[in-house]
Amino acid sequence: MINKATIKQKLNVYKKHPLSLLMCLLVLVSAIITISVLGFLIVYILVHGIPYLNLDLFAWKYTSTNASMMPAIINTLIMTVLSLIISVPLGIFSAIYLVEYAKKGNKLVSIIRLTTETLAGIPSIIYGLFGMIFFVTTLKWGYSIMAGAFTLAIMVLPTIIRTTEEALISVPDSYREGSYGLGAGKLRTIFRIVLPSAVPGIASGIILAIGRIVGETAALIYTAGTATEATGNLFGSGRTLSVHMYSLSREGIHVNQAYATAVVLLLLVMAINTVSSLIAKSITKNRQ
Repeated sequence: MINKATIKQKLNVYKKHPLSLLMCLLVLVSAIITISVLGFLIVYILVHGIPYLNLDLFAWKYTSTNASMMPAIINTLIMTVLSLIISVPLGIFSAIYLVEYAKKGNKLVSIIRLTTETLAGIPSIIYGLFGMIFFVTTLKWGYSIMAGAFTLAIMVLPTIIRTTEEALISVPDSYREGSYGLGAGKLRTIFRIVLPSAVPGIASGIILAIGRIVGETAALIYTAGTATEATGNLFGSGRTLSVHMYSLSREGIHVNQAYATAVVLLLLVMAINTVSSLIAKSITKNRQ
């Protein structure tokens, strides 16, 4: 229930400072537009995709008749797990070095931060071309899940580093000082005090990374290929859900199935993000 006195107080503030009212309205309008666009996209995908969801789309083997997405779902999960296994430890340990070990004002730290921010802004097609030249051709991995996973790991590494770094910086120095005062060493303080306190921020970075991994298309076309079968071999070619959806829409034969794939992709991203958030909250709750 909104207090009338509070409303009157806010109105008096806005009368004295009309620019505050203007900024409040701009923020409100921006939020409404953003939510409306997001809602429109979700409703559009669901309306065009749900009617075409059927059991044929979840057959174990892809054919030109059923356009099954099950192999792509399996490849997507494998690609996501493998990319995270590669990128998360590297990203977290890099952030630990930048925050906990590197001296303040170190030029190397400035260079690392500049390069990570630059890497975060590079288009995914450039990563794909790099992955094709280095992993596919130079290392002779061919079009494979492994080549795609390493390429995606490089793509999401800047995001994980920056978000983890900010999460570690937000941990109060009093936590570290208290741990040192009790006789704990630096390594024990980092892993027992600092990292658990920074779990929500680290989890946010990992969730953002998962979203980019699952939704990536351009980089994977050049590295993982577009094979329609679920591969049990990490050095075998396989398409993910996003590549599967792109291929169906590009061919123009299974456009309705492409919309149905978009629905499954949307639900898969939401499910992964929800599970990740629950795990982060569980870890935080156990620490309290």
